[in-house]
Amino acid sequence: CEDDGIFNELSNQEGNFTLKQEEPEPLQIKQEPEPLEIKQEQEEPQHQEYKEEEKDENTAENERPFSCETCGKGFRSKSQLLFHMKIHTGEKPFSCETCGKGFRAKSQLLLHMKIHTDEKPFSCETCGKGFRSKSQLVVHMRSHTGEKPFSCTSCEKRFTSKENLTDHMRIHTGQKPFSCGTCGKRFYRQCSLTCHMRIHTGEMPFKCTSCGKSFRNRSGLYPHMMTHANEKPYSCGTCGKRFRQKGTLTSHMRTHTDERPFSCGTCGKRYKNRNSLIGHIQTHTSEKLFSCGTCGKGFRQKEYLTSHMLTHTSEKLFSCGTCGKRFRQKGTLTSHMRTHTDERPFSCGTCGKSYKNRNSLIGHMWTHTSEKPFSCGTCGKGFHKKGHLNDHMRTHTDERPFSCGTCGKGFHQKNILTSHMRIHTDEKAFSCGFCGKRFRWQSNLTGHMRIHTDEKPFLCGTCGKGFRCQSSLTVHMKTHTDQKPFLCGTCGKSFRWQSSLTGHMKTHTGGSE
Repeated sequence: CEDDGIFNELSNQEGNFTLKQEEPEPLQIKQEPEPLEIKQEQEEPQHQEYKEEEKDENTAENERPFSCETCGKGFRSKSQLLFHMKIHTGEKPFSCETCGKGFRAKSQLLLHMKIHTDEKPFSCETCGKGFRSKSQLVVHMRSHTGEKPFSCTSCEKRFTSKENLTDHMRIHTGQKPFSCGTCGKRFYRQCSLTCHMRIHTGEMPFKCTSCGKSFRNRSGLYPHMMTHANEKPYSCGTCGKRFRQKGTLTSHMRTHTDERPFSCGTCGKRYKNRNSLIGHIQTHTSEKLFSCGTCGKGFRQKEYLTSHMLTHTSEKLFSCGTCGKRFRQKGTLTSHMRTHTDERPFSCGTCGKSYKNRNSLIGHMWTHTSEKPFSCGTCGKGFHKKGHLNDHMRTHTDERPFSCGTCGKGFHQKNILTSHMRIHTDEKAFSCGFCGKRFRWQSNLTGHMRIHTDEKPFLCGTCGKGFRCQSSLTVHMKTHTDQKPFLCGTCGKSFRWQSSLTGHMKTHTGGSE
């Protein structure tokens, strides 16, 4: 389980979603869930050390007379309540002598000890996989039988284990009982908190055996491992297209079935994937509850405000080991490193195209939907996001709020200013993995890479000829249309290309052509 980026609120949702919950955690693009057997801490309905306590004979089966004063959850026995309370107090009286890790129950410690001995006494008769406890084997067996005995009463989604159902139910109730002792962020699941804590501790326990790169969670390691093997074990039964991850195949299948399991809790509109839904639900609210105390800028999520606050300090603690560039946030450094490795861990569930960061994926996902809810009041042009509309409006007002500190030139958008600044610094952050040539902009590197791969994605609709870039196709198209847009101001002769006009002009000025 992982909680970073802008994707997390809908991680197990297949039904309705509404923004009117407590401020959502960023949603993860779920890649491959960690197997249940690695879930080190589970709250079991009854723990061995409490079995000797018998329930009152008069207590009805569904009666839960003992309730938690912190979260209101009910229990059948006082011992179960006392065990549950340790979640809120953080008490872990049972510690591992090998690594020092603490646990709330002795049964959890005993299960954990098998990690050090690698003991897995319970094996699956179908596939031979081993497990540390019988309960884990029972849950695993359901992956073979397809049995999902635990169903959600709110959306009817079914689960293989009671623990997964309990985690899922918190999406409907908005309950987040697990809080980080360092920053106060709250989570639906214990495993999400455990993963989050690694941000503060820097722990990266999942290591790639091929290149040695480490990851905070198993779901990050799995897709990375695929980049070494280039293995795509999951194939579409309809069109034959192959994918590295089962989740990506599942999303792709919806392009054939037109299934839309993700619905907006406000207007009921349905979508094929979470990312499209997330973009849509933001059109219903302009509320920005978190504002910057320095400049007053507002944000919808606390995490965005925290990131923004770093722009007011010049301190850059994180440096790139390859090129030495420094960054204010570790996440920004992680994204930057992918310009050197060309790692693309974020893949589109519809077409399989991969990207280096979530924002690029989110922008791409809009190409699969024609919805453009934000329209320009001046020219009527539609946009997927309100931010894109705001950028566009400056073309009408000619507002240029982003100015270069070196030459004073103004720009409509901040990203254009960032690109412009590389002219002054001569920074070339994007390098070719084949020949080592470096470029100022990602788009230039992308175009250059096609020289090595011989990819020609821009095809002429008339003759079928392929080109490496759009500009080359545009020039070529003029040979079919006989369009000659470049006119000589002296004699009126027209030309297809600017270079031809430039050469012709020399005949009037007396220069050699």
